[in-house]
Amino acid sequence: MTKVDPLSNAQNEPRLDAGNKHHDHYANALPKWRNEIRKKLIPIVRWETPYLALMQDALRTPALDSYFAFTANLGTHTFYMVFLPILFWCGYTNFGRAMVHMLAAGIFVSGFLKDMLCLPRPLSPPLARITMSGSAALEYGFPSSHSTNAVSVALYAIYMIRSAPEQYHPQVFVAVQALFWWYAISIIFGRLYCGMHGFLDVVIGSILGAIIGVGQLAYGDFLDTWIPDGPIGNLIISILVVLVLVRIHPEPADDCPCFDDSVSFAGVVLGIQVGAWQYARCAFSTNDPISSTVPFSIESIGWVRAVLRVILGVVMIFIWRASTKPALFKILPPLFRVLERVRWNLPRAFFLNASKYTSIPTLRGDDNVIPTASELPHMLKNLAHPRRRSVSVGPQSAADAYETLAYRNRRRRESINSLDGKMPEDSAWVPQTKEDGTQASPQQSQEKVPLGANMLPTPMASRVHSYEQMMGTGNAAVTTATPPERNQNFMGEDAVQSPTEEENEKREIFMKITKPRVRYDVEVVTKLIVYAGIGWLAVSGNPMLFQIVGLGMGVALVQ
Repeated sequence: MTKVDPLSNAQNEPRLDAGNKHHDHYANALPKWRNEIRKKLIPIVRWETPYLALMQDALRTPALDSYFAFTANLGTHTFYMVFLPILFWCGYTNFGRAMVHMLAAGIFVSGFLKDMLCLPRPLSPPLARITMSGSAALEYGFPSSHSTNAVSVALYAIYMIRSAPEQYHPQVFVAVQALFWWYAISIIFGRLYCGMHGFLDVVIGSILGAIIGVGQLAYGDFLDTWIPDGPIGNLIISILVVLVLVRIHPEPADDCPCFDDSVSFAGVVLGIQVGAWQYARCAFSTNDPISSTVPFSIESIGWVRAVLRVILGVVMIFIWRASTKPALFKILPPLFRVLERVRWNLPRAFFLNASKYTSIPTLRGDDNVIPTASELPHMLKNLAHPRRRSVSVGPQSAADAYETLAYRNRRRRESINSLDGKMPEDSAWVPQTKEDGTQASPQQSQEKVPLGANMLPTPMASRVHSYEQMMGTGNAAVTTATPPERNQNFMGEDAVQSPTEEENEKREIFMKITKPRVRYDVEVVTKLIVYAGIGWLAVSGNPMLFQIVGLGMGVALVQ
C-alpha cells in the first residue's frame, strides 16, 4: 500500500480552497433545514459584533486581559478533568459524579448545537480574541460551552450549600455562595470581554447550564443508585445510550473539534458507570454517602498519604493515556481497513479513512481535554503569564474565514446597491438559478441585512480598516457619511472584484489561518477507550490501587 501524505490528501484541499466554490459554503454543506435555521440566526451574530467591539474598546486594560484570560481556564474541560478525580479519591463521590454528569451533558449538548448550526464567533476584527486556549477559536461560537459549564456547576453547588446551612459558619455560608456567583459571572462576562462569544451565545449557554443543573438536582439521586446498585442490564443500557448519542452527533460544515470533546466526555461517562458498578461490589468501597464511595478520612490517612495518593492517581492517569493511545493507533487501523472493505465502517467528515494511510505519526494538539505530560510545563508557563500569548486579531478558523468573506461581500453589495436603491431593509438572500441551471452564490445575490447591521461604530470601522491594510486586501466596506464613487467601496478600491481578484482574496485569507491537522478515523474509538479508562481509574482502578499499596484507609470493608 502506498503511503499517502496527509497534507496532500484530497480531504485537505477544501480547507484551503473551499472559499473558491461557486456555491455558498453552508448552503451546500448543510441540510436545508439546518441551513435555514442558521440563516435566521447569523444576522444576530453580525448585529452583535459592533456593540461587542465598542464594549471591548471601552473596558480593555492589561490587568483585565490577564484576569479574564486566566479565569477562562476555570471553565474549560481540562480544568474539570484534572480536578474531578480528586473528588472521588477524597470521598466526595456524589459531588464528583454529579460534576461528570453535568459537564458531559453540557459539552455534548453545546457541541451538538455548535456542529448542527455552524454559527461563527463574533467577527475578528473588529474584536480582538483573548484566549490562552489554542483550540477554542477553532470551534463554532453558538452556544457558549464555558457558560453552560459555569452555570450548571454554580447552580448545583449553591443549591447544595443552601440545603445544609447548619454545616457552615454564617459568614462562610454567605462567602461560599458569593464565590460561586462570582465564578459564574466572571466566566460568562469574560467570554464577552474576550471577544470569544456574543450575547446570544452566552444567554443560550447559560439557559442550557441552568436546565442541566436543575436536571441533575431532580434526577441525580436516581442515577446514583440505578447503575451502581442495579443489575448489569442497567449498566449495558447506559453504555448503549452513550454510544447512540455519539453516533447521532451532527456533521459540521467545517473542521471543528466540538465532536472530539463530546467523544472524550462520553468516554469518561462510560468509564465512570462501569467503574461505579464494579467498585460498588468491591470489598474496599463504602456506601457513605452513596454506593461505590472511596473510604477517606484525613484524620486517619494524614496529609502526607493523602497527597501521595493524589500524585499516584494522577501519574497513573497519564501513564494510561500515554501508553494506551499509541498502542490503539497501531492496533485499530488494520481492523478499520477490514471494516471499510465490508462497508461496516462509519465514516465521518474531516476524518481520514484507514485505507488512505499506512501509519499515524506522532500527533500534536490532538486533545483538547487532558494535555500530555510534555505539554504541562508550557501550560504552567502560560498560566504564569496569561497575557503573553492570549491576544490575537483576525480569522483563526475556517468558519472565521467564511464569515470574513461573507462580511466583505455583503459590504461590497451594500456600497453598490444602496446607490441604486436595490436593497430594501427586508430583502432576504435566496439562491438564484443561473443560465447553466446551477445556483448563484451569495456574491451574486442578496442577503438579509438586519436593521442597524450596516451601521458600524467608528472604533469598529477603524479596526477593520487597520486589519485589512495589514492583510493587504483592504476590501471591506465601512459606512461613512460621504457616499463612495460608483464602482468603488468605502476604502476607495474596486467594489466589484474580478473573478481572479476574488479568488486571490479568498486564498489569501485561508492561507493565513492555521491549517487543521489531519484527523484519523481511529481517533474516535481511541478517545472513547482512553477516556473510559480514565473514568474507570478515577472511580475504581486507582482507589483499589491505593488500598493495595498502603495509601488507603488500611482496612477492607465487608459489605
